[in-house]
Amino acid sequence: MKILVTGASGYIGGRLVPRLAALEHQVVCLVRDPHRLNYTPPESVEIRRGDLLDPLSLPASLQGIDIAYYLVHSMADGVSGYLERDLTAASNFAAAARDAGVQRIIYLGGLGKCDKSISAHLEARQRVGDILRQSGVPVTEFRAAIIIGSGSMSFEMIRYLTEFLPVLFTPRWIDTLCQPIAIENVLDYLLLCLAEPRSAGSIFEIGGPDVLTYAEIMRRYATVRQLIRPQIRLPFLTTGLLAFGADVVTPLPSPYLRILIEGLRSEVVVHDLSAREIFNASLIPYDQALRQALSCSGDGEISNYMNGGQQNLIPGKTSTIRQGMFIEQRRLVSAAEPHQVYAAINALGGPQGWYYANGLWQLRGWIDRLLGGVGMRKTSNSHPALLQPGAELGGYRVELVEQGHLLRLRNEMKAPGPAWMQFEVQPRSGGGSLYIQTAFFEPHGLFGLLYWYGLYPFHQLIFNGLARAILKRAETQR
Repeated sequence: MKILVTGASGYIGGRLVPRLAALEHQVVCLVRDPHRLNYTPPESVEIRRGDLLDPLSLPASLQGIDIAYYLVHSMADGVSGYLERDLTAASNFAAAARDAGVQRIIYLGGLGKCDKSISAHLEARQRVGDILRQSGVPVTEFRAAIIIGSGSMSFEMIRYLTEFLPVLFTPRWIDTLCQPIAIENVLDYLLLCLAEPRSAGSIFEIGGPDVLTYAEIMRRYATVRQLIRPQIRLPFLTTGLLAFGADVVTPLPSPYLRILIEGLRSEVVVHDLSAREIFNASLIPYDQALRQALSCSGDGEISNYMNGGQQNLIPGKTSTIRQGMFIEQRRLVSAAEPHQVYAAINALGGPQGWYYANGLWQLRGWIDRLLGGVGMRKTSNSHPALLQPGAELGGYRVELVEQGHLLRLRNEMKAPGPAWMQFEVQPRSGGGSLYIQTAFFEPHGLFGLLYWYGLYPFHQLIFNGLARAILKRAETQR
């Protein structure tokens, strides 16, 4: 089948596309700008340009498509007017899909009973489904509540609030019921319906096996993370006050937070069990879904954090927070060739130590020893061939080596959260190299946050000096 994925640069679409490609479907991504894709799609995936708010761009994009996933949410373009954009985009797409002869549309919407208590945001998600059905094209609509996965905005709000607030002040409606679902189960349903003819023209309510209050959702997150987070009810708390407080401690935009928090007033629980009966998906309990989402912040996902920022790299320094990970990156131009810069990177920890502020590195190691850690272990790295995955390098362990291109180290000294250092070199078209040095830190609780910002001035000194020293060594080898 030839399958179109709208919203391919979004949270769900970015995870669905590789899975569809792995099943050997002909996958087409519909995007306004290919550079907005925050991942590298499989080579077999076709990229087509199109804008759902521009109906003239859609006929060519939908040509030859059998099934289309509709995973678009206009809030990504700004909160102001997003409801109108959502409905307009759905109307344009529905008409184009009908005219192109699309056999089915698969849509992921929002769970909730459409009555006076439902939020405007959730009501709009259900109205989008109605508009798609009016096209006459069979629609499979899944309605979900909070999706538990690293990168889901609802999950990220839970993560940041629970991690960084020592006391959780909650409103009266914190006991509203919710049925969260793991991202893996959402993807299961989106894929299983392709081979299930009974799913065409149906609406399915989907959720995990646990029905919880929002208070329990946050409490159990704290338990999984081994955090103590007392909750204090404040009946006078409004959506606006909560959004303001959340804006202070999270990197999520305040207007988005207001919309998400307003949605917490609505009960979002599965009443129609037909999805479980038809698809027989193995549902993941909430605590397990939490652990899986949190594990995505570690080892195997570091490259994914970087993929979104590797396009059109220019010299400079950037600091971002993504999915609970604090990322600081330095990019410098060098006259040295890539193999020379990489040779300097690969010699870290050898006879010349860390090139810059060796005394501070040793002091950090002594402090770590006093705390029962590994300290700055002696490293024999006199020959590049010795630097391989698993090797000890001071207080770090080599995690990934791409010879001539990339070295990633994982911190093994005591810290309130896992940390990595990544060194990368890329050739420049006019000669020379672009050197990229990135520090990753996933703070654990409030102490982790204080650790990051408390040591920030020292890290600036050391990491800036380290970058310059590596390039100086590389350039002297020319």
